[in-house]
Amino acid sequence: MTSTVPTRRPRKDAAANRAGILRAAATTLATDPSASIDQIARAAGLSRRALYGHFDDRQSLLAELISSGAQRFNAIASALDEPSPPLALARLTAALWAEAAHVQVAAALALDEAHVEQTGAALAPLRRTVAAIVRAGQEDASLRTDIAAPTLGRLIEEAARLAITRFDASSPAAASLAVRTVLSVAGLSWRESEALLAAHPALLDTAENTASPSATESEAE
Repeated sequence: MTSTVPTRRPRKDAAANRAGILRAAATTLATDPSASIDQIARAAGLSRRALYGHFDDRQSLLAELISSGAQRFNAIASALDEPSPPLALARLTAALWAEAAHVQVAAALALDEAHVEQTGAALAPLRRTVAAIVRAGQEDASLRTDIAAPTLGRLIEEAARLAITRFDASSPAAASLAVRTVLSVAGLSWRESEALLAAHPALLDTAENTASPSATESEAE
């Protein structure tokens, strides 16, 4: 008779330590993107050895941050329910921006040049949402039709990626700029973008009122 050993759930303190490491990593990397494992461990209030009890190396820690950022982006995409393709793009971009302001380090890691291929599969649900919006927009001619749908989808992804990773999340105007950039790539004129945002003033409220963690801490100081 084969005996089985029940799988033990991680202890609560171990789970809390892991979560604390991820928070410390995000905070530390926001200040110094090249921060070492030692720096992250100190920020988490743990020894280097204790950190290695949760993550094999720095790369595995970064992979976890990337995964959490991708999951949050995918959740936003799956919750999108907007029949108008231009408005759907605007809502998606604004929502991603608001989320990126909370997890901008993880977002930047997930979307930067060094990791973009690595996270392609992790961001598949988000990419499918963008592709569906593009197809619908080209079918009703609300988005540009001079570029093939797969190419246009990638261009929109690139515009959103650059906005999320390069624009200053603490700037009140950044969310609007991010949305306008994506809409411009999708084929809307600046007047059409202005009219869309004017017709839906609440669209940017959450994104514009969300500051990055580093900005919030600076204001508190």
